Amino acid sequence: MDPVLKAILLSWDWKIEVIVVLALAGTLYSRGWWLLRRRAGAGQRYRRAVRSRWRLAVTWRLVAYWAGLFFIALALLSPIDALGQQLFFMHMIQHLLLIMIAPPLLLVANPMPFVLWGLPDGLRRRVGGLFSQALHRDSAFRRGLRTVTQPGIVWMTWVICLIGWHDPGMYNAALRHEWVHDLEHLTFFIPSMFLWWHLTGAGPRLRKQASLLARIALVISAVPPNMLTGIVLAFAEKGYYSYYEAVPRLWGIDVLTDQQLGGVIMWVPGSMMYIIAALILIGRFLSQEDRKPQLPESEWASSSAVAAPGLKQ
Repeated sequence: MDPVLKAILLSWDWKIEVIVVLALAGTLYSRGWWLLRRRAGAGQRYRRAVRSRWRLAVTWRLVAYWAGLFFIALALLSPIDALGQQLFFMHMIQHLLLIMIAPPLLLVANPMPFVLWGLPDGLRRRVGGLFSQALHRDSAFRRGLRTVTQPGIVWMTWVICLIGWHDPGMYNAALRHEWVHDLEHLTFFIPSMFLWWHLTGAGPRLRKQASLLARIALVISAVPPNMLTGIVLAFAEKGYYSYYEAVPRLWGIDVLTDQQLGGVIMWVPGSMMYIIAALILIGRFLSQEDRKPQLPESEWASSSAVAAPGLKQ
């Protein structure tokens, strides 16, 4: 095996703060999932088919949540993080995991109720009481949170973070200073969580859930900023990031080729994540339309209904 490749594959960075957060999140969710599943299984009086379908949905959520945690660990602890210091395109893969893969997986699992149920009983009651007070419809905190999490504000914050961190000065600073790099990851991940929160409809619910058409429009609006940034990088004729000119080049990949490859990754796979989400929402919208009750014949076949506009029968 190539000694460089071997060294890279062994370069896992076991960041204790990341491991503790992920382990705690996974433990709380799993415990809450188990408790709620057991309670529902004992209390349900429905047919076996209904109960099996419910269990399948909850099991699927558990798998999705752990997959989201896995991709965060892959982005922050695996050799991908080390390679991002040497290769631009690997840094783009890391960003894709934190922005477009982990957040939707975590949020389709609707983590809030499961994590709350995963807390010890006494702590759960106290935390639940605090949540109830903070998120009460008349509380100032809820009103403020509703304001700052409006879809337009969330989208704009996400776009500013996405484009801003690809500015050469900001990007170079992130790679030269660890605390700036950590800040970059947080400001990618948190706005993305809020964006996907609107798209998935996960709790807590601060406002009436947006219609499927509104969510389709929101996810489609995320495509142009991501796609255009990727296209600019993919068709660049010079390297924008001086940091990569000062580090050893791995496997003979020059700075410009590396940058162009990263742009393609951001442009195509990155944009496809939002397009796939849009297609899923469109499919749900169309199936919803199919389930609408048909109009009775007395309404659609009446003489007034079939008359051409402006004509009298």
